[in-house]
Amino acid sequence: MIELAERIVERKSFEFAIKIVKAIRGLRKDTREYELLNQLLRSGTSIGANIAEATYAQSDKDFHLKRRIALKEANETKYWLKLLRETEVMDKETADGLVKDIDELIRIITSIIRTTQEKLDQ
Repeated sequence: MIELAERIVERKSFEFAIKIVKAIRGLRKDTREYELLNQLLRSGTSIGANIAEATYAQSDKDFHLKRRIALKEANETKYWLKLLRETEVMDKETADGLVKDIDELIRIITSIIRTTQEKLDQ
């Protein structure tokens, strides 16, 4: 089952990164909040990068660590999305759609982390 979850999270995190890049590309034309957008870009694309890196982890502990980093980045991304929505830098519809996506990623990554932790604890 974890293999299926792995394939799903790899695909969804990559698709999410694409959405983040496209959303920011559009916003950069309309706002001066470049630093906030850069923070979102870094954390939003880092999720998938850490997921991909975990695929070639050197050990179960390394795999687990990369997934935990991906989860931290996902939570940071959610923060930036909510901030950009509340400050009206990003429109509510776009932000809410991205928050929905990141919540799904957080659930999947959390599940993988729990499963991996159980394996490490044995």
